Amino acid sequence: MFQVFFTHLQEKVVLSANEQALIKTYFTPKKLRKKQYLLQEGDVCRYFVFVENGLLRSYNVDEKGNEHMIQFAWEGWWMGDIYSFLSGELSTYNIDSIEDAELLMITLAGFEEMMLKVPVMERYFRILFQNNIISKERRLINSISYSAEEKYTRLAAANPQLIQRIPQNLIASYLGITPETLSRVRKNLSNKK
Repeated sequence: MFQVFFTHLQEKVVLSANEQALIKTYFTPKKLRKKQYLLQEGDVCRYFVFVENGLLRSYNVDEKGNEHMIQFAWEGWWMGDIYSFLSGELSTYNIDSIEDAELLMITLAGFEEMMLKVPVMERYFRILFQNNIISKERRLINSISYSAEEKYTRLAAANPQLIQRIPQNLIASYLGITPETLSRVRKNLSNKK
């Protein structure tokens, strides 16, 4: 545990051995089984989590019972309802595990104290949150500007390993298309090869 975490951190900031040891004290390891919830809609998000191993999804459910994928998080990614985590408000998301997962969890109090005691972590999270904003803006543009085939090919090009790991119905939901449309898109792309 912590191997993926520190590799990921050190891609963005430099940490001393003492800083690494201190950072570890703020996190609690947790294992999540496939299909086990980390957060359910209507609860407060008490933890921001780093995925050491496995695959999580964040989604909401509409009044008709349809799931709408918000985000996937795999090794080296963070997951949580950041609004609920920071504000203490009830979450509008569900987060569960698509695969068995190993997570590192931090509370808001731990997060804030870590920022004070290890100032370089503020820089790390600023970079992380900037990248998140850019990613969400690109996803919005993709959803309103591109055809189903373009959406899928862009996702597959950016995350080829995930296309193999994520069930097709969840990919379709993430792209905002039906599973039938995704099936047609994949068939058309296969025929073009």
